[in-house]
Amino acid sequence: MHRPFIAVPADARDFGGIAWHAVQQTYLRASLDVAGVLPLIVPACGAERFDLDRLLEMVDGVLLTGSRSNVDPALYGADANEKHGPFDRDRDATTLPLICKALDKGIPLLAICRGMQELNVALGGTLAREIQEIEGNLDHYPAGKDSPEDERYALRHPVEIRPDGCLAGLVGTGRIEVNSLHRQGIDRLAEGLAIEAVAPDGVVEAVSVREARAFALATQWHPEYWAGTDLPSTRIFEAFGKAVRAHHAARTGISLAAE
Repeated sequence: MHRPFIAVPADARDFGGIAWHAVQQTYLRASLDVAGVLPLIVPACGAERFDLDRLLEMVDGVLLTGSRSNVDPALYGADANEKHGPFDRDRDATTLPLICKALDKGIPLLAICRGMQELNVALGGTLAREIQEIEGNLDHYPAGKDSPEDERYALRHPVEIRPDGCLAGLVGTGRIEVNSLHRQGIDRLAEGLAIEAVAPDGVVEAVSVREARAFALATQWHPEYWAGTDLPSTRIFEAFGKAVRAHHAARTGISLAAE
C-alpha cells in the first residue's frame, strides 16, 4: 500500500559520546498505525544545510515531536540559562524555518509538546520556563524523566476544549484528560495562533494556526503515546493523516485511501 510521506525533524542527541539524529518510536508508530502515513526523519543539521523548498515538495505533512530539550531562550529574547536546558540549537535551526515554510505552502502540520513551543516561537511568541515552579500552577512535569514510561505518560489532568475551534471539531467540547511532561509553556501567544484548550491553571494546552491553508494544530500534551487506545488522541492523529492524504491528492492528483 502507498502512503504519503511526512517530514519528522530529529533531535540531535549524544549517545555514549557519539552524535545521533533520533526520533522517539512512539511518534513513528502513531504516524504509521493511526495516521496511516510514512514518516521520514529529517536530520537536525540546520535548515541552511539543505533545500527546505525541495524537502517540502517531497512530503505532504510535517510532524514536530516532543523532546527532553527546550527551545533556546535567545530565540525569543530571554537569557539562555543552562538551568532551563538542555538545549538543542541544531534542532531549533532546522524546525523554526521549516515551520514557517510549511505554513506558507499550506502543508498540514501537527506539533506536539516542544513542537508547540517551536511553533509559538517561530511565529513571534515567547515561552514561560519552569512553569511547575510558578505559584498556583499545576505540576506539569510530575513524573520526571527517569520514571517508568507508562507512569511518565499517564493521563494526569483535564483540559478544557474551547468551542468552535479545530480541536473541538475533532474531540468535542468540554473536558478531556491528558498527560503532562513539560517544564515550559506558552507565555506570550504569537499573533497568528488561536488557543484551542487550557489547563485548570490557565496554562495553554493546545493551539491552532489562524487562517491556516491546511490542518495546523499543536498540543502541549502527548497524544502519540495513547493514539490507538485513547479516543481524543486517536482522533487527532486520524485527522492529521486525513489532511496529509488530502494534500497529497491535491498535489499529485492521486488519492490514497486510509489503511
